[in-house]
Amino acid sequence: MTRAGAQPPPAVLAVRGAAVLLAAAGLGHTLWYGLHDPGHALAFGVLITVGELARWRALPGEREPAPLGAAGALAYALLGRSGGEPTSHGVPQVIAVLVAAQLAACVPHVARGTAPALDRVARRVLTVAFAAVCFQPLYNSGRTGSRFGEGPSYVLVLLLILVLTALCDAVLAALLVCSRTRHPYPPLLRDELRGLIGIGSAVCATGVVMALGVAVAGLWALPVLCVPLLLTHVSFRRFVAVRTTYRQTIASLARSTEIAGYTPHGHAHRVAVLCRAVGRELGLSGSRLTVLEHAALMHDIGQLSLVDPVPDGATATLPAAEQRRIALLGGAVVRQTGVATEVAVVVERQADPYREQPLSARIVRVVNAYDDLCGESLIGPLGALEQLRLGTAHDYQPEVVESLARVLARGGRAPVLPG
Repeated sequence: MTRAGAQPPPAVLAVRGAAVLLAAAGLGHTLWYGLHDPGHALAFGVLITVGELARWRALPGEREPAPLGAAGALAYALLGRSGGEPTSHGVPQVIAVLVAAQLAACVPHVARGTAPALDRVARRVLTVAFAAVCFQPLYNSGRTGSRFGEGPSYVLVLLLILVLTALCDAVLAALLVCSRTRHPYPPLLRDELRGLIGIGSAVCATGVVMALGVAVAGLWALPVLCVPLLLTHVSFRRFVAVRTTYRQTIASLARSTEIAGYTPHGHAHRVAVLCRAVGRELGLSGSRLTVLEHAALMHDIGQLSLVDPVPDGATATLPAAEQRRIALLGGAVVRQTGVATEVAVVVERQADPYREQPLSARIVRVVNAYDDLCGESLIGPLGALEQLRLGTAHDYQPEVVESLARVLARGGRAPVLPG
């Protein structure tokens, strides 16, 4: 993962550079030749600005914190007519209006100290430019009217362009995350594509409806067509809030072993972070990655059944039978908390021979053992990793151990050389 103050990876710099070049070209062209249809430019610019200001109360984990701004930008890129009359703006003006709106929306965010991420802004510029390049030259040439008319075929063309635009955004998002974390690209792309089913599909649908509504009724259609997306956004934000509360509840339960003195401070959090990174390295994504993280947070909860705490909470040094007993008790506790059954299965099977375990349990077992073994009173990080490699004949899956080594070599708690 890229550390604070470090130079961004080349792919990140390339994406940002491309966005800056497009923004400069769009603004320069518009300033030189002037605005076409200034009323439409102002209306969509205000819509995008208001939508971007919605980031103000964004919650952690929101895939699209400004859906109204995204939908407005896509609608402007796909706008060919307004109130039955053809519009005359082109690709450069679409980019210029988007960039100007983004800059205007950034002012209060910067003043508040919550400026939007540069990568997200760059992605927005590139994807909207992609949509505009696909639509504006084709429409302005008159080929869409002669070939598809203004009926269902025309709507299908817009939907096809939006599907391609969404795929472009997913590819860019996965590329940026892959460049920063060096996790495998395919599972990252799957996560991004899976995210399109939720708020992403609502944004795309609203963008098409806005463009079609303005084409028929003019700019008066914009405020009416914004309402469904706003309601969807409110519902989605509530869902994110519930999911955040759920995770905080799991984290609080995980800390019970630390508060009771059974495990060192921060052990569950460290194991969860490393498990998520190793899971990414091994190609896990979506719900499987979430189950892994929750199981890693709660993997030691079975220690609450012990009369005397294990020294430093290091269950990896206990006999195999005792490890299994603690794991089974932990699984039983997890089942009673209302957490997903899949999480309980991982917790109760983390001490089984690795050939009998699901992959998530193998990961938790390896990472937990690493954190236990590299405590100050034991053998340290390098010795812990060597100990894990010596145990790959029976206790730990070799592929998981080597994945952990690669994660650590890229900037984990103790950089080591893999292999």
